[in-house]
Amino acid sequence: MTCDFLIIGGGIAGASAAARLSELGHVVLLEMEEALGYHASGRSAAMFEENYGPPAVVALNKASADYHHSANGGYLTPRGLMLVSGPDQEQQFREDIKELDLEEISFAEAQARIPILNPKTVTHAGLHLAAQDLDTDRMVQDFAKAARSNGGKVITRAQVTEISRSPTGWQVEAGGENYEAKQLVNAAGAWVDEIAAMAGVAPIGIAPRRRSMARLPAPGGHDVTKWPMLMGVGESWYAKPDAGKLLVSPADADLVAPHDAYADDMVLAEGLARYEEMVTTPVTRVESNWAGLRSFSPDGSLVLGPDPDRPDFIWCAAQGGYGFQTAPAASRLLADILGGRSSELDAASRSALSPARLR
Repeated sequence: MTCDFLIIGGGIAGASAAARLSELGHVVLLEMEEALGYHASGRSAAMFEENYGPPAVVALNKASADYHHSANGGYLTPRGLMLVSGPDQEQQFREDIKELDLEEISFAEAQARIPILNPKTVTHAGLHLAAQDLDTDRMVQDFAKAARSNGGKVITRAQVTEISRSPTGWQVEAGGENYEAKQLVNAAGAWVDEIAAMAGVAPIGIAPRRRSMARLPAPGGHDVTKWPMLMGVGESWYAKPDAGKLLVSPADADLVAPHDAYADDMVLAEGLARYEEMVTTPVTRVESNWAGLRSFSPDGSLVLGPDPDRPDFIWCAAQGGYGFQTAPAASRLLADILGGRSSELDAASRSALSPARLR
């Protein structure tokens, strides 16, 4: 099978890239699992918070806002974000509310929104009501649908086993089939450096980091539907309502090799203890737990665009914990670069996202 753009990886990065690039030429997307979004994308507790991330990520967040609000009926529902700290964490609290642009509120105001907050341990609270939940699964499927509607192919159970150069670009063997493409788009998440090595391209120094999650029954029988996401200072833990339950994460970021991730019991227990310290309702039961890999570049920003040494090898990588909220603008930037179009992003942001900065 021949194509203009062969995309490796079917998470939000690959799916959004497929949708945008299918407007420029014939796209084939290869995903090694049986479904799209199986690894990090399918295990995300994603929210849209414009101020979350380093400057280039924030620029992508802001450029993605209109899409999140209006495309395909919109992907957002109100949630809000609350930050809490204890008596010995005030300095970090001050830094966090400034970075996240939160409004400091009284304990009474905080407890009115989340009744289980502990008055003995919570001394400071900040709130940002503009943070919203993202419908992650629908977003992945809608991007894939857009790619298909433009003639693109989405192929699952297609693990890449060999990559080589061809007279016209690239030849890839995956799932027992051969593919030829003018340009190869590396959107393989935690595996992007492995894909680069197979293609003979220098790696970017990707760092896959595990993020664990536990699903708890609604604490104390409360209706958690309208609670904001709750976070400890320094992103040391967070709790997020989900389908009448509560997702609690230790916000771990342990460096691991690319793999089908699972939660570390000790790390999860430590995170639950940090959450418990700030609330009055103890954790008595964990209904389920899991983990995903958030993959970061050395400087923490995404890597988008042609490799400076191999311009037909395209990086769509290092989404970290920002993949869903940046996907509309990140994929648009990628298409703008490859299509020779001007970009809505400023020059500093484009430079901060370019693979050239890592060479």
